[in-house]
Amino acid sequence: MSGQRKCPDCGSSEIVEDSHYAQNQLVCADCGFILTEGLLTTTYTDEEHLQQVTYSRSTGQSEQLSRCVQRGIGRVRDLCKVLQLPSLFEDTAVAYYQRAIKRPLFRLVSLEKKEMLVGCCVFVTCRQHNWPLTMGSVCSLLYAEKELFAKTYLSFLKELELDVPALSLGDLVKTHLDSFKLFPNSSSVPSKFVEDKEKLVARTIQVVELASETWLVTGRHPIPIVTAAAYLAWQSLCPAGRLTCTLSQFCKLAGTDLPPPAPQRLKELHNILLRMASELSWLRVFKVNKKSVAKYIADLLQHHRLLLQTAFRTGDSATDVSSGDSAAAPPLQTRDAETEGTPLPGEKRKCSSERPPLLPPCLLNPRKKLRTTVSCSELSVTGDEPILDSEIEQYLRTPEEKERFSKAQACL
Repeated sequence: MSGQRKCPDCGSSEIVEDSHYAQNQLVCADCGFILTEGLLTTTYTDEEHLQQVTYSRSTGQSEQLSRCVQRGIGRVRDLCKVLQLPSLFEDTAVAYYQRAIKRPLFRLVSLEKKEMLVGCCVFVTCRQHNWPLTMGSVCSLLYAEKELFAKTYLSFLKELELDVPALSLGDLVKTHLDSFKLFPNSSSVPSKFVEDKEKLVARTIQVVELASETWLVTGRHPIPIVTAAAYLAWQSLCPAGRLTCTLSQFCKLAGTDLPPPAPQRLKELHNILLRMASELSWLRVFKVNKKSVAKYIADLLQHHRLLLQTAFRTGDSATDVSSGDSAAAPPLQTRDAETEGTPLPGEKRKCSSERPPLLPPCLLNPRKKLRTTVSCSELSVTGDEPILDSEIEQYLRTPEEKERFSKAQACL
């Protein structure tokens, strides 16, 4: 204790020595004000010359972070550098990580979940700054499962009360097509398959918007739809030599993986385009099928709003139009098996009641639920049902009933 010193904050003379991290400090006993901070020496030479340095000056920080937090911050910065994000994004992601790691929900969790937390901080930062980044890209960089990452992401948003805007389809198309190897700067692709990047992106966005207007995007993963739309756009820009190329061959040329649902999304897009092509009078002369409809995508997209209304209309108007067209029609011609949805010249067009309406695919093709059918006779209970010998003891209540049951067994 030192009676000569006074506290500069409250003026009290009750100054005591208190040890903090094995370093002595002078502290006011009344208000807790620290008069002198603990002193540390840097090297053995400094100790010989009595050159003392404070703890804050020696460490450069007032609070010491744990190794776990320091490792997590380093992972956030490494992920930002891999994605080549600006320094502003990196600082924001680090701030989110420091906020989240202090919450009890993320403090005592596994290393795998902490790795997911790193990806969530970077993913949210990119979304808030309108930087095109998908959840699948983050999962591939972290070698993480998408289901676990999605659960951690939802918990992260709820815990920190963050508002994240949705990524637009246009930005997603640009980001996904950046990895394609079909552009003039790629030397491994034959010249007939090379396409201008701006044209391919613009046509793909139009096809994706058409899919969005026809309920093909709702509630589905966007990457398979973008892949199928890019394939159709690539074929439509130069049909000669590309119509025979399959979707899997297109993905190999582009240097990207083929998502499993992409063939199904391509089939749905073909059905929409064929329905629209059936409304163009000059296309009825040709045998338009799913293999050749890509030639006419530019014309279909130019008038897509009107074609969608006429292709999926319902009511008596479609019947009146079809009867009017058939009045002055020439004799019917034979149909080719591949001309799906496109009537031949003079053929009576199907009534709208025979066509499926424009509804989400989940309503047109609902999943079948397994139901166990139980007959009425099995549900009805009369009380005269036979009792098994192994269960009869459960129905004996009194000692007299048990005695009668044992005598009956002895007689048998």
